[in-house]
Amino acid sequence: MLYLVFSIVVAFLMGIGVIVIRMKAQQFPVNEKKIILPPFFMATGALMYVIPYFRLSGLEIIECIILGLLFSTVLIWTSRFETDGHQIYMKRSKAFPIILITLLLIRTIIKVFVSSQIDPGEIAGMFFLLAFCMIVPWRLAMLYKFKKVKRNLV
Repeated sequence: MLYLVFSIVVAFLMGIGVIVIRMKAQQFPVNEKKIILPPFFMATGALMYVIPYFRLSGLEIIECIILGLLFSTVLIWTSRFETDGHQIYMKRSKAFPIILITLLLIRTIIKVFVSSQIDPGEIAGMFFLLAFCMIVPWRLAMLYKFKKVKRNLV
């Protein structure tokens, strides 16, 4: 129980950190590197699956992929770019912090329900995969939208 409460508190603190970082990042121009690199950095976390404690079953993998793709659609839908001169910026979305908090709440509720049935290592593996399957399509869609705006600039 203590592990569950601790992990929820840490997740919310990290969520708040992400919101603050994303809101500040919107003040600076975007480029391909800033869009592409986060999933590559995050991919190193997949090394956790080398340890059997974190490995997932086929059904758990499918569930994580589906949920990640569903969650990414909301982020894709709200991510837009705007231009200022020859610079491209992420357009501020008033819904972005609300969406991130909502996604965090949904993940927390899922975690509370599955924590009594699944080992903490598997839960960690599941939520990493869910987050990765959420960020990759979102970043790919952002890259596509960015290149479209960039083509119109030139």
